[in-house]
Amino acid sequence: MADLHDIVDTAVAAGSFQTLVAAVTAAGLVDTLKGAGPFTVFAPSDDAFAKLPAGTVDDLVKPENKGKLTAILTLHVMSGKVMAADVAGNKLSPASVNGEALDVDGTNGVTVNGANVTTADIACSNGVIHVIDTVLLPKA
Repeated sequence: MADLHDIVDTAVAAGSFQTLVAAVTAAGLVDTLKGAGPFTVFAPSDDAFAKLPAGTVDDLVKPENKGKLTAILTLHVMSGKVMAADVAGNKLSPASVNGEALDVDGTNGVTVNGANVTTADIACSNGVIHVIDTVLLPKA
């Protein structure tokens, strides 16, 4: 584990999560995601953020929208380390860190609230990252 980086440093090093890292920074969640964990993060790629309507990300990272941004980002995080093999063949409804239940379907690949996991099981020192192709949005 000594050669693994934490979730934030792993995301930065990957280069395909610049929007996510900027959003996590704007929401003040960097220290949390550098914490002991373990965490399971469903990380939207930059391409996933690009699917949102124009101006959405710029609006969300404004200080006055920190609460809304935090609610969105914490929907992408679960406590504990859950690997793809743990959900294979199952349908689960684990709670996200923001308290909303996630719809995790491992019966045909893995989806989370309809978002496809495109890369699974990126090991980190404090958890795991699964790359998803769509930004998850809270129901309320």
